[in-house]
Amino acid sequence: MSTVIVEPTGITPADVLAVARGDARVELAAATVDAMRTSRAIVDGIEASGRPVYGVSTGFGALANTAIAPERRAELQHALIRSHAAGVGAPMPREVVRAMILLRVRSLALGRSGVRPELAYGLVDLLNHDITPWVPEHGSLGASGDLAPLAHCALVLLGEGWVLGKDGVRVAAAEALQAAGLNPLELAAKEGLALINGTDGMLGMLLLAIDDAAHLFAMADVTAALAIEAMLGSERPFLPELHTIRPHPGQAASAANIYRLLQDSTIMDSHRDDLAHAVQDAYSMRCAPQVAGAARDTLEFVTTVAGRELLSVVDNPVVLPDGRVESTGNFHGAPLGFAADFLAIAAAEVGAIAERRVDRLLDVTRSRDLPPFLSPDAGVNSGLMIAQYTAAGIVAENRRLAAPASVDSLPTSGMQEDHVSMGWAAAKKLRTVLDNLTSLLAVELLSAVRGLQLRAPMTPSPAGRAAVAAVGAFAGEPGPDVFLAPVLEQARAVVSGRALRAEIEAATGPLR
Repeated sequence: MSTVIVEPTGITPADVLAVARGDARVELAAATVDAMRTSRAIVDGIEASGRPVYGVSTGFGALANTAIAPERRAELQHALIRSHAAGVGAPMPREVVRAMILLRVRSLALGRSGVRPELAYGLVDLLNHDITPWVPEHGSLGASGDLAPLAHCALVLLGEGWVLGKDGVRVAAAEALQAAGLNPLELAAKEGLALINGTDGMLGMLLLAIDDAAHLFAMADVTAALAIEAMLGSERPFLPELHTIRPHPGQAASAANIYRLLQDSTIMDSHRDDLAHAVQDAYSMRCAPQVAGAARDTLEFVTTVAGRELLSVVDNPVVLPDGRVESTGNFHGAPLGFAADFLAIAAAEVGAIAERRVDRLLDVTRSRDLPPFLSPDAGVNSGLMIAQYTAAGIVAENRRLAAPASVDSLPTSGMQEDHVSMGWAAAKKLRTVLDNLTSLLAVELLSAVRGLQLRAPMTPSPAGRAAVAAVGAFAGEPGPDVFLAPVLEQARAVVSGRALRAEIEAATGPLR
């Protein structure tokens, strides 16, 4: 098992993936502990001086002008966590919660939160003992960050709230801590606020989505190439010289992928010099790199935003090295909300153009001599007719989900927090769009493979042969209708997995 060391300079996207999806252990560097102790000493000095500071000696939000007596400041921090753990709905996935906890450790490790190292150690213990807080899906507006979701995580440190048990069963946090040999924490001044103020939930989801999108956009080039090959499309629109004259880098990468994937195919050879062949293919074939490439460029922008956020101090107030404690707006999730919405739009369009190719493959008037709905015995059999219905329904849902969440601000906290980012909602729906894109590419993969099989005895490209072997293993050859849902589920697994892509890349070279 790998280990992620949290330094006072932060962590990397790969670290987040290793902990969230790979169950890597987490450790704090000695320099991290020192940075936190230095920051805490400043807060202790403020406490001793009696100086009014937000979140240390005052209430929160609209109660910021309410002074808190010294003897009640620890109580204030515990009350904050309990009151803010107000989420409702189904629990968030384990990987999201683990990412969120690690990112909160990262935030504390930067040495600007004024907390004791014990808090970071407590969160690390949750990760290393596989204790996943029960974090409801609704509650965050992305205003002071992800207050409610992070409060549900912090509550477990106090021995309160719930954790995810086996098979999704809800278990009392006190019971889980005791079973792991861990003790609840007692919070000191500023510490409750430092546990919940920040963008860790939306950033965690965005980092996971970036990893998923990068793979799916590569697989979209694969399924597009397979569909174009099956429909006797032309490779010429993907020639590199046609993309240097419109120098969008994502477009060039996608075109290069598709062009390479179409080589060494007797199917492509069969019509390359045929004068009767269409002069121009349909947009869904010819413009595949322009759409998928724009999505790639969007992903590059989103990756840059997420990388900046990983370097950011998003707590409030922050403890500066010169002893000042200043209020900030760095917890506002607008950068992440915009990025998530933008990527959702791009991913939705990658799926939409894939569905158009599926429809063309199934239509006997446009598929260039393939049988209706890719069934050798259409009439008695419906082939993949309803698989396209499924794809069309998913495209419609993705269109709804592509509507931006980040423009949907609602004021809260007695108008103190009068503009919110909705970044949590934007990141959450982005994950749904990407899951839907997986299904759309699965339908295109199955349809394209059926088309390639029906072109026999001509042989497809190396990519086509690899896809036919992978899909044929569970879908068989074209023939009588079968129960299609399990076949589509297995096609989804092929799309989301890495095995087919690795096999194709071994034959054609790495996809860009």
